[in-house]
Amino acid sequence: MEYLVVHWNIDPTILHIGWLQFRWYSLLFVSGFILGWYVMKSFFLREKVNTALLNPMLNMLAICTIVGARLGHCLFYQPDYYLGSWAGFWEIFMPWKGGLASHGGTIALLLGIWWYAHKYGPKNGFDYVWVLDHLVIPIAFAACLIRLGNLFNSEIYGAPTDLPWGFIFERNGETVPCHPTQLYEAGTYLLLGLVLLCLYWKKLDKLYRGTFVGIFLIVCFGSRFLIEFIKNDQVDFEADMVLNMGQLLSIPFVLLGIGFLVYAYTKKLPERAVPPETGPKKKEETHYAKPLHA
Repeated sequence: MEYLVVHWNIDPTILHIGWLQFRWYSLLFVSGFILGWYVMKSFFLREKVNTALLNPMLNMLAICTIVGARLGHCLFYQPDYYLGSWAGFWEIFMPWKGGLASHGGTIALLLGIWWYAHKYGPKNGFDYVWVLDHLVIPIAFAACLIRLGNLFNSEIYGAPTDLPWGFIFERNGETVPCHPTQLYEAGTYLLLGLVLLCLYWKKLDKLYRGTFVGIFLIVCFGSRFLIEFIKNDQVDFEADMVLNMGQLLSIPFVLLGIGFLVYAYTKKLPERAVPPETGPKKKEETHYAKPLHA
C-alpha cells in the first residue's frame, strides 16, 4: 500500500510582496481567532451577556497566546540558548524566527482569563470558570487550525512509519514516510471541539460549570501525551528522557482537568451565565396607588 504515501512539499509561503511574506501558518493562526470571535458571540447572545465584552477578550487572547507560547518555547525547550547570551535573549522577542509552545500559551491564557473574568465578570453575571468553559470550545477549533499550519510548515511531525498514510516531508530532506502527527492532533482537536459544541447547544442547562474545561484539558493534553510517543524530539536533550518535555508538561494539565470535573460536580453551579437585569424594575403597587371607591 505504499502508493498511498503522501509526498509533502508545499511552500509554506502563500505570497511574496517585496520583503513581506504571507504564510499559511499565519493565515490559519489568525483564522482561529476570527472563528473564535464568532463562536463566542453566539454564546454571549444566547446567554444575554454584553457582546461589547468580546473585543477586550479577543485582545487578551491574542496577547496571551503569542507571548505565552513564545516564552514557553524559550524557557521550557531552549533556556540555555535564549538565556545564555544577549543575542539569544533578543531573539525571544522575534517569534517569526520559529518556536511557539502550546503549553506556554495555555499557562498565559489561564492567567489572562483570570484577569478578564475579575475585571468584567462581577458586573456581567459570569466568573472565571464560566469564561474557561466557553472559551475552550473555540480554542479547540483554533488549535486544529494551528496544527494544520504546522503541517504547511513541514514541522513538528513524527518518527518514520510504514503505515500507508505516512508523509514524506521533502522540504526537510526526508526520504522515508513519517507519522503526520500534525494531522493526528488536528483531527483530535476538531472532534473535541465538535463534541463540546454539541454538548453546549443541547445540554447547556443540564451541565455544571467546569464541565467543558475539564473535558477539554483531559482530552487535549491526554491525546498530546500519547501522540508524543511517536513524535520527533524538538530539542536534543529530550533524547535522554523517558518522557519528553511535551509529555511532562501535559501531565499537570490532565490533572487540572480532573480537578475541574470534581469542582463541577461538587459545586453544581449552573453552566449558563446569569447576567444582571439591565431594564427598569417594575414598580409594585401599594395601597396608596390604588383607586379609591366611593
